[in-house]
Amino acid sequence: MLDLIIESRQAVIAPGFSVKRILPFRLKRMIGPFIFMDHGGPISVPATTNLDVLPHPHIGLSTVSYLLEGNVTHRDSLGVEQLIKPGEVNWMTAGKGIAHSERFEDPAILAGGGLEMIQTWVALPEKDEEADPSFKNYTAEELPVFTDKGVWMRLIAGDAYGLTSHVKTSSPLFYLHVVLNEGARFGLPMEHSERGVYIVKGSVEVNGVTYTEGRLLVFTKGVDPLIIAKENATLMMLGGEHLGDRYIWWNFVSSRKERIEQAKEDWKQGRILLPPADNKEFIPLPEDNSRPAGGPPPGALS
Repeated sequence: MLDLIIESRQAVIAPGFSVKRILPFRLKRMIGPFIFMDHGGPISVPATTNLDVLPHPHIGLSTVSYLLEGNVTHRDSLGVEQLIKPGEVNWMTAGKGIAHSERFEDPAILAGGGLEMIQTWVALPEKDEEADPSFKNYTAEELPVFTDKGVWMRLIAGDAYGLTSHVKTSSPLFYLHVVLNEGARFGLPMEHSERGVYIVKGSVEVNGVTYTEGRLLVFTKGVDPLIIAKENATLMMLGGEHLGDRYIWWNFVSSRKERIEQAKEDWKQGRILLPPADNKEFIPLPEDNSRPAGGPPPGALS
């Protein structure tokens, strides 16, 4: 059965840059190891608009940036500079601490409505929370693709439907980009205990009810739902095995409250280095009672 419907909410991540925030949600903080999900775009703004997300820190998680359209330049404190393009997987593991920026350096793309991206965060197992930070770009050609009548699917990460992605992960999960033609039928992978379907575009029917874009459908363990495209639809499917409870504040994730407090102080004191190629400005640590622009509202997962 359908366990929960999560309606996306508007969140501002940079001046003039609003996204649809899906996770975390008060009734469902995580789906498998996925603890955060934003959907940005399609975006159409004047070419003079600056939507850049300035350097900011992370701990205890991996960020997964996936573009449907456009491009964005990633720079981080490891010295990595990567132009992210549609269909690629950009997996940044923060571990004990990293800072990165996301710059939109092609004004024509923004003005033409040609930017659309999904960013998720994957919480790390406790044993990996203090790992050294890393970044890896995987091209679209490296990722498994499956096609059938009215169905196109790319396995971004993990295991699903007998396919395995070569993207390196730290815990059992699946993450899929699925495109369905009107009338096409599709199911969810059964091997994972927590599963969700986010409707990026179009609408789908489940158990005789139609659901439209901007919603995340969360399904009970063991249920095998039939998803029918009511029109051409784009979906992101994600889930996996639960890691245990996590605390989340701004851009920090940890299994320990005190580690979040340490990360706050580390950022204030400059102990998390800025990207060497983007170190002239940064997002300051928000006040504890604020709702910061760079991440989800402060709060604990208990």
